[in-house]
Amino acid sequence: MKQRKNMSDIKLGCHVGMAGKDMFLASAREAASYGANVFMLYTGAPQNTRRKEIFELNIDAGWEYAHEHGINEIVVHAPYIINLANTVKPETYELAVEFLEKEIVRTAAMKSRILVLHPGSHVNAGEQAGIAQIVKGLNTVLNQNDDDVFIALETMAGKGSEIGRSFEELKAIYDGVDRKERLRVCFDTCHVNDAGYDIVNHYDEVFAEFDRVIGLEQIAVFHVNDSLNPLGAHKDRHANIGKGTIGYDTLHRLVHDETFANVPKILETPWLCEESSAKKTIPPYKEEIEWLLK
Repeated sequence: MKQRKNMSDIKLGCHVGMAGKDMFLASAREAASYGANVFMLYTGAPQNTRRKEIFELNIDAGWEYAHEHGINEIVVHAPYIINLANTVKPETYELAVEFLEKEIVRTAAMKSRILVLHPGSHVNAGEQAGIAQIVKGLNTVLNQNDDDVFIALETMAGKGSEIGRSFEELKAIYDGVDRKERLRVCFDTCHVNDAGYDIVNHYDEVFAEFDRVIGLEQIAVFHVNDSLNPLGAHKDRHANIGKGTIGYDTLHRLVHDETFANVPKILETPWLCEESSAKKTIPPYKEEIEWLLK
């Protein structure tokens, strides 16, 4: 895979917040302060269903500021509380379907075409049951929604009973969904490392395998994270760029890979602590974005 020569058009950014009265405008300001030209956000807290009304999100002002600062694309991440794979608690599954429907509408209202979704956890019911339940939920949602939004299933590290620890599990979801043209993949570098895919020593081979199973064109967004854990640990603990077992060289290679020139690349690396403090109060994104663009 070829490396890019022109770095100005690399789509690189990070996860930012959305809060206060400014809401989306605050998100755009934060992203611009890091030198990002794309960013990702939640439409509300990822751990609960409390959401402001769409008219309160300050979308138009946010986009005006974003465009002025060279940001023309955003990614939305669905909240963690959505678990389409749950067959054990019907109320959890029903909440997941209902809330995913709302998140698609909110994503479209925010003028994003990508909604990243953790496939879900089967809660010890088994992979087949979990995948079947995810397929059922996605069909319920997508068959009655015509918004121009892709559901990007995230590659997972495989901790606990997570679905999506292998490319084949994601492909099984694709195979069962009626409107599979509405599906895409979010490729998380930390997660694939922790799932056992060696992108450090076998970069080309891993992406060739993904291409064979699903297709490289299905990757709609990358989460660019180093990993605190060794290959195949199934832990999912992000590290700052160059501070983990994946390392700077591999992540730099991905960011500059011409194959993925048009794919947004989002940093989700941990915030840093001030000296002699245990509180993580310093965002690393400005420095990491600059370093990765070198």
